[in-house]
Formats: sequence, structure tokens, C-alpha cells
Amino acid sequence: MSTTKKKLSFPSAITVLFIVLILAALLTYMVPAGKYAKMIYDADANVFEITSPSGEVTTMPPTQETLDTLGVTGSLDKFLDGSLHKPVAIPGSYERVAQQPQGFFETIKSPVSGIYETIDIILFVFILGGIIGVLNHMGAFSAGIGALSKITKGKEFILIIFITTLIAAGGTTFGLAEETIALYPIMVPVFLAAGYDAITCIASIYLGSCIGTMFSTINPFSIGVASNAAGISMANGMGFRTVGLIGATALTIIYILIYAKKVKADPSKSLCYDQLQEHQKKYGIAGEAPKFTGRMKLSLMIFGLTFAVLVWGLVSQHWWFDSMTALFLGCSILLAFVTGIPEKDYVDQFIAGAGDLMGVALVVGVARAVNILLENGLVSDTILNFFSNSIAGINPVLFIVLMMLVFIVLGFFINSSSGLATLSIPIMAPLATAVGVNREVIISAYVFGQGLISFITPTGLILATLAMVDISFDKWLKFVMPIMGIIAGFSGILLVVQVLV
Repeated sequence: MSTTKKKLSFPSAITVLFIVLILAALLTYMVPAGKYAKMIYDADANVFEITSPSGEVTTMPPTQETLDTLGVTGSLDKFLDGSLHKPVAIPGSYERVAQQPQGFFETIKSPVSGIYETIDIILFVFILGGIIGVLNHMGAFSAGIGALSKITKGKEFILIIFITTLIAAGGTTFGLAEETIALYPIMVPVFLAAGYDAITCIASIYLGSCIGTMFSTINPFSIGVASNAAGISMANGMGFRTVGLIGATALTIIYILIYAKKVKADPSKSLCYDQLQEHQKKYGIAGEAPKFTGRMKLSLMIFGLTFAVLVWGLVSQHWWFDSMTALFLGCSILLAFVTGIPEKDYVDQFIAGAGDLMGVALVVGVARAVNILLENGLVSDTILNFFSNSIAGINPVLFIVLMMLVFIVLGFFINSSSGLATLSIPIMAPLATAVGVNREVIISAYVFGQGLISFITPTGLILATLAMVDISFDKWLKFVMPIMGIIAGFSGILLVVQVLV
């Protein structure tokens, strides 16, 4: 009698997140609870409202003298015009508070709360999945990709350069990140048809977004909020960040091209080669492409125009997921009339397509649950206080390198660029002044650190992205760790130069 040894496999995205969730809950028992006093401008009462760590609320007049007294670095005008609309941490106000351990019930409840808090993203994912299901059912993607592959034959590498550069441009200007989820069902089959693999597609889109947001130039959600909190202009340090954006984008593109060329020459070199047939079947790449009919062309044209409207809405109208979801819902209604699919079949395929992305939706909700546990456990402020005390008063060059590492750690616990900025920058900016470092360098360290951890942090967007394409986390880590190290070294050098000049 022979026995076969069961091969161990890396856990799914949901399992990885639940492991992180349990670790986060344990931290709330191990890390002392603490809070900074927070300040926010109440426009209706025209006062600064200050909430102490114990919860006591006091008010002060909205003047520059108040900010100076509290040691808050933000500009008064930015509070009064609403640019700083989130509670800002007050330096030197940290206090220990009663421990708030998150037990079994709180841990189990947190994914439910996470789903409630991310329902806007989840609904967008479902609507998008429904549209993809319909277009796949009619064969529009397969036929369109077949036609596209004939046009791009021999020049497929341009696709990588174009997509990565375009997404990086969106990331650096308006924080293009979560919105890229919509691109994967469309672009993965294009990359597969070009002879690449799914990881090449993920790298071009996801790393493009990471690099863009990491080297933000005018991104209002990171640079804008952080600069306001530090009391400086967004223009301060923009030259260095622009140099970093160009250099990091070039390094990333070269890295992806080297991997993609290797995969194209020998598909077995792909990190997800064992899923090649599965991906080809899922995205309609295997076999002969169907005839590209007029209805298919019209359907894809409507779908493409929807993305053009989406970009317009994001850039000029500052849309969020409610408007984005409404746009794609309108697209799906329009497609119901032009695809030629019978009503019952259309609805069935739409629901089936939405169901295919149920795993992605759950990943989004559980990822938010980790942040909820840490927030409710009151450990984030304690971690910030520990690091701020640890690096105060040291050599400027060592200070800024350690500052980037601090923001890498904080970026895991606080997975919101504006949230991290309003909490940490008012604390860190005075420390920079004390050691002789300009405050714009702190802004660079903040975006570099948070950008780096976004490459791999399970509490961010990466697991939802991988779930869209059925790629396990370990395969992504094997691919991304070398370029992450390269970008980390590049960023550290930029920071040191910025301190010395």
C-alpha cells in the first residue's frame, strides 16, 4: 500500500488576512493602550475643539496663537478652509489609557464591521464583475483580444511601458489606487494574449500605482494633507519627488520587462506557470478566438467609453466609489440592450459574474477589519509615540533613514494616507526641526515609507488585487521582493541627498 505525500500550499488571501487579524487582536493585549489629544476645527461654532486622551472636550479660539501654544504645525488657513478636516494629533499630549483588548467576539465582529465600512468598494466590485461576466459570456473579450494581438504582434513590450507609466501618472497626481481594481479583468487577458503571464499584468498596474503614490507630486490625499499638517507648501520638496518618480518608474519598468521577456521566451519560467491553462481558459485565451461581431465591438466600445468617463470623473469631479458604481451600473443597463443576450440570460450571467468576485469582496472587508481592531485597541498612537521618542535628537542622516523605516511600520498599522498624515506629521515635523532637517524631507520620508509597505502589506490593496486574478501571496512575494529592495535603496539615497543639500 503506497501513500502519497500531500503537498503543502500557501494559504489563500482570506486565510492570510485572518492570521493577520488574530495577530492584530493579540497586539491589543500586548501593546499598552494610549492616545494623543486630537484637535479639529468646528466651522459651525468657529472654535478649535480639543479632545483629551481621556475624552474630555475643550475649545480654544481659532487663531495662530492657539496653534503655537499647542505646538501644532499646520497653517491656520488650512484649518479654516477645510483642507485639514480630520482630527490632528497634538505633539507632547500622549497619555496611557485603559487597556482595550479585542477579544474573541470583537475579533469575529470586526470583519462584519469591515464589510460595512467598505461596502462602497465591494458594491463597485460586484457591478464590475457582473459586466465582465456578461462580456465574457458573449465572447467579446476573446474576440477583441484576438484582434488586438494581431495589431501588437512583435511590439508587446510597449504595453508594459505604457500601462506602468500611465498608472504611475495617475498615482502621483490624484492617488490612483483602489480604482485600478477595475482594470484587471480587462488587462489580464490582453497580457496573456501578448505571451506574458498574470503576474506581469499585476506588476504593471499595481506597481505603477504604488510607485506613483509613493513618489507623489500633487496627490491631494497624501502630499496635500501631509504638507498642510506640516505647515509647508506642496511645492516644497516636489523637485526631489519628481526625480524619484522618474527614476523609480524607470527601474520598475526595466524590472518588469526583464521578467516579462523571460516568460515570453519560456512560459515555464513564469511564477504562476502552474496556472497558465487555468488563466487561459478563464479569460478565453485558449483555443481560436470567436468572430469579432458588430455587437461585440459596440459592447466593448461602450465599456471603454465608461472608463474614459471614469477618468474624467476622478480627475475633474473628484468622484468616489458611489459615483463610480453608478456609472458602471448605467453601463450594465445600456449593455443589456446592445449585447443581444435574452433578458433572463443577461441577468443570470450578470449575477454569476458578480458572484465570481465574492472572494475579492470578502478580502476587501477583512483587510479593513485588521485596521478596525487596531483602532479600537488604541495601539496605533502608542506605536507612534514609541518611535517618535526613539529617533528624537539623533544625527540628521540617520534620523531621516530611520524615519522612513518608521513610516513603513506605521503604514502597516494605519493604511490610510490622509489618516497617517494627520496623526503622524504633526508629531514628526517638530522632531525634524529639532535635528536640523527641513520639514519637506519628513514629507518625502512619509510617502516613501507608506509607499514601500503598500507593495506587500496584507492590510492594503494587494490581497484584493491578487484575489481578482487568483494568484497566491507567496508568488507575488517571490516576484516583488527584489524590486522592493531596489526601490527602498533608491528612496533611502534620495532622502540622504535631500538632507545634505
